[in-house]
Amino acid sequence: MGRAWLSLGSNIDAERWLGLAVAELRARFGALAVSPVYRSAAVGFDGPDFLNLAIGLDSDLGPEELNDWLHALEDRHGRVRGGERFASRTLDVDIVLYDDLVLSGEGHLQIPRGELRHAFVLKPMADIAPDVRHPVNGKTMAELWAAFPAASEPLAVDEACSLSVGAAMAARD
Repeated sequence: MGRAWLSLGSNIDAERWLGLAVAELRARFGALAVSPVYRSAAVGFDGPDFLNLAIGLDSDLGPEELNDWLHALEDRHGRVRGGERFASRTLDVDIVLYDDLVLSGEGHLQIPRGELRHAFVLKPMADIAPDVRHPVNGKTMAELWAAFPAASEPLAVDEACSLSVGAAMAARD
């Protein structure tokens, strides 16, 4: 059993897709640590704002198998592949950390995820995993967030979507 930390994002009908994804993750993996949902500007292209959150879960799947399962989750929830790398999407789910593993050069799976350098991944991670250490630099998520120039990538909690995600999880109880 491994502890996986995920980043979820959407900028197309985000409340719907994030709520469905969180509910499906909970149904498959059980108890989840779920951050607030944050609104941020699109990175790398001009597009609608993204809504992002982080999730921690215990997985019976190794990182590669979990990554495959997450790609299938994205596909089930309207993800279109093969277009621009930086583009609007219904659902984007990435493994940010998996235990203390460091993986690179194995196809498209990179752990820790490079997007930890962005507020939309780092802040939600610091919310739910402040004491988890980055497996390369040894700093905790809280330490990384405290050193982050937050004004450079503004975030705002999206209360409505946070409530919607919470309701989607509760509906499965």
